[in-house]
Amino acid sequence: MSTLALHLHDRVVVERDHLSEVMAYLSSKGYQVIGPTVREQAIIYDTLSSLDDLPVGYTDEQDGGSYRLKPRRDRALFGYAVGPQSWKKFLHPPSVRLWQAYRTDTGFRIAEDQQETPKFAFIGVRSCELHAIAIQDRVFLQHNDPIYRERRAHLCIIAVNCAQAGGTCFCVSMQTGPKAESGFDLALTEILDEQQHYFVVEVGSELGIEILNAVPYREANQDDIERAENVLANTAAQMGRSMDTTDIKNLLYRNLDHPRWENVASRCLSCTNCTMVCPTCFCTTVEDMTDLAGTRAERWRRWDSCFTMDFSYIVGGSVRSSTKARYRQWMTHKLASWIDQFGTSGCVGCGRCITWCPVGIDITEEVRAIRETPMSSPADL
Repeated sequence: MSTLALHLHDRVVVERDHLSEVMAYLSSKGYQVIGPTVREQAIIYDTLSSLDDLPVGYTDEQDGGSYRLKPRRDRALFGYAVGPQSWKKFLHPPSVRLWQAYRTDTGFRIAEDQQETPKFAFIGVRSCELHAIAIQDRVFLQHNDPIYRERRAHLCIIAVNCAQAGGTCFCVSMQTGPKAESGFDLALTEILDEQQHYFVVEVGSELGIEILNAVPYREANQDDIERAENVLANTAAQMGRSMDTTDIKNLLYRNLDHPRWENVASRCLSCTNCTMVCPTCFCTTVEDMTDLAGTRAERWRRWDSCFTMDFSYIVGGSVRSSTKARYRQWMTHKLASWIDQFGTSGCVGCGRCITWCPVGIDITEEVRAIRETPMSSPADL
């Protein structure tokens, strides 16, 4: 082990094989190590037990409505962009029981669901995903959601700076990547050539220092740092998409009746894929259920989507009964009214909504189409 005194933002080098010792140390401290792995021809997030569980030697090829896993020519551990899942599912679970009620001789007894809070260590979090977690922090911590709060409080994050951009990535446009700037305990940049395979590691927290002090490392030299910076510069130049965000909030507010909404509605299936894969969408519904004997009842919170007809249902019918209204609600909330609510855009440029849309609807193209043919606002008439 190194005796180098570490400080925040220091950069060191950890060899590829020693990353397994990082995972072992986290496991010894009671963390459930979660990271990317290959399942059913996609890279998803699941429990890891060793480096071999990572998507070694795999990359992904993404475009509108298209995702393909392909072998790489090297043994990179993190040589892909992002898959269909986000870290949201661990901090804001898709389905969670809120309470149970039991019939007694005198009525019903309600018992809150007392489940042990998992202690997660995320490995492989990209910069856009760090921004997504920060956005969900604003949503759930501001409103004091106890499930999210407890899971977030026990979280360790080991980020990975992107060494390649996906075909639908546009994080540079959203100023959310490709370099992890904050919100991590450690941030890794993978350096790989025919002779070497190692990680330049930036320290982001006291926990990060603790982890590094448990594994072998050396101080990063100028060549290591320059190689890491070159990786990020190359990635930033490879973005598959771009979005002009200049005054985007007012652009969308001024164009609520733009004919483009009808155009996109004619293609949209209202399938909810975009909201399910989005790392920041947080809509939920509540379901109550009872057993046949009427002796026990439960309340569950489940993910929902503004694309479903029932989501905006109130007495008298749905507020947004057309696909046009639902797509407009989603996009204007994500890129405009989210800013009013939470002080930030709800989009981090990960491109998942483009990749996993069955008909390839592209949010960057929709913004571009409205920007190129804007309607006049009432003030301009």
